[in-house]
Amino acid sequence: MSPQVTLYTKDYCPFCKAAKSLLTGKGVRFTNFEISEDEARRREMIQRSGGRTTVPQIFIGDVHVGGYDDLAVLNSAGGLDALLRPATAA
Repeated sequence: MSPQVTLYTKDYCPFCKAAKSLLTGKGVRFTNFEISEDEARRREMIQRSGGRTTVPQIFIGDVHVGGYDDLAVLNSAGGLDALLRPATAA
């Protein structure tokens, strides 16, 4: 089973749109939390991301990828596909 991908975004954020576009282009299904008007989700994002307050914040399974720039670098280095692979039983 593929790991769950979660994004915390704001609808007007161009980096959020770019992250969603990159993931959608790879056929990745993800859960998107729009935090513009949701203070509880915003606090959750800050806690999960170790204090980061900028959007997007991207998680693949339990791994905090970071923002869009981090996602793009990970993708360019080939690490994104590895993170998205389904977990295999040992």
